[in-house]
Amino acid sequence: MKISLQRIDDAFNMEAVDQNGHKVLMDSSVENGGKNNGVRPMQMLLMGLGGCSAIDVAMILKKQRQEVTDFRIEIDGEREKGKEPSIWEKVHVIFHLSGDIDPDKAARAVELSMTKYCSVAETLRRAGGDLTWETRVNG
Repeated sequence: MKISLQRIDDAFNMEAVDQNGHKVLMDSSVENGGKNNGVRPMQMLLMGLGGCSAIDVAMILKKQRQEVTDFRIEIDGEREKGKEPSIWEKVHVIFHLSGDIDPDKAARAVELSMTKYCSVAETLRRAGGDLTWETRVNG
């Protein structure tokens, strides 16, 4: 895997590009001297967690012939206070699934993703993060 990063202004706005040409803008907050023109790098870790787990869960439920009509994820993270660097200390993920879905199968798919398949979850866990989650079906 290869990522390139290019500064695109005189502050902290960066454009990251993967080997397939997919682009993401990153920046710092105005309070830290940035222009707020992109996602903070630490937020990208949580976005990566959501994307990684969403792919796992969708794949598992598809194999189980569950009909998912809507799928969204909310992630709340809490970073260490008063430390530099400040890593993710607590992360809570809420999986919202709609459709003709067995709630037990959905919960199991989420558990498998968060404990076995999602590399981002495991990376955060190995860094000492406390990862918790819940699954909501049609609610």
